Amino acid sequence: MKKTTLVIMAAGMGSRFGGIKQLEPVGPSGEIIMDYSVHDAVEAGFSKVVFIIRRDIEKDFKEVIGNHISEKVETEYVFQDINDLPAGFEVPEGRQKPWGTGQAVLAIKNVVDGPFAVINADDYYGKEAFVKVNEYLQNPEACDKKYNFCMAGFRLGNTLSENGTVTRGICEVDENNVLIDVNETFEIKQDGDVCTAERDGKQLTISLDQPASMNMWGFTADFIDELEKRFVTFLEGIKGNEMKAEYLLPTIVDDLIKEGSARVKVLDTKDKWFGVTYKEDKYVVKESIQKLVDAGVYPAKL
Repeated sequence: MKKTTLVIMAAGMGSRFGGIKQLEPVGPSGEIIMDYSVHDAVEAGFSKVVFIIRRDIEKDFKEVIGNHISEKVETEYVFQDINDLPAGFEVPEGRQKPWGTGQAVLAIKNVVDGPFAVINADDYYGKEAFVKVNEYLQNPEACDKKYNFCMAGFRLGNTLSENGTVTRGICEVDENNVLIDVNETFEIKQDGDVCTAERDGKQLTISLDQPASMNMWGFTADFIDELEKRFVTFLEGIKGNEMKAEYLLPTIVDDLIKEGSARVKVLDTKDKWFGVTYKEDKYVVKESIQKLVDAGVYPAKL
């Protein structure tokens, strides 16, 4: 059996939420969302966890989650740093915004050498997604492409917030549930039995069952080399947008698909996502976790 690693992106600023949202307790015994993600991942067969964090939250992070997680599963830390750039590049004067999820995952290059899954720290994904992603990483379908990846595909209607609009990567798939396209789509909200949204300045109507990416990917180790190579190309092409340009996983994967280099299997999950996008979401998450505890999905104390 292959050793699979769970990579958790926890370096986000949490600006809309206010504070370090990844460390907010939501479980009945003070658990945070990451506790449930790690619990589900280990149960599904992942044998190592790598946290991508910022150095300024390292102490708080380890006190809240890292120290007790490391007692249950092999744990490592890497750091996303805006100054961690390829030779010949430097941070544009005045830029404070991090470089995005692609650069975040690139930070794992010295600690991961096998198949791995990537998730957001502040998203609850449900048990089914971890099982399906790990199973695919263990036994991928036959593939004639250079790269053979997977992605958990959530039903759009199961990824909405009650407290405001959301942005999602809306997925187009073929008849074999292989990813064709990921389109970043904004201002998504439910309107009756459909969702309304905005993309490229146009208003859209999207089915509640449309697959959506919640940044839960399954990659092989050679993807890290691709991330490193393409980061240089990205930095060379941001002239005029130096303050805001981001190096994002969905865009990188989409480029590989368009180039014919990658096949991405979309693994359908019916679990309901929830997370802390807005401060008010915390109460919804706490209520949702309590319902799962009451239903016996999780113990009252993990």
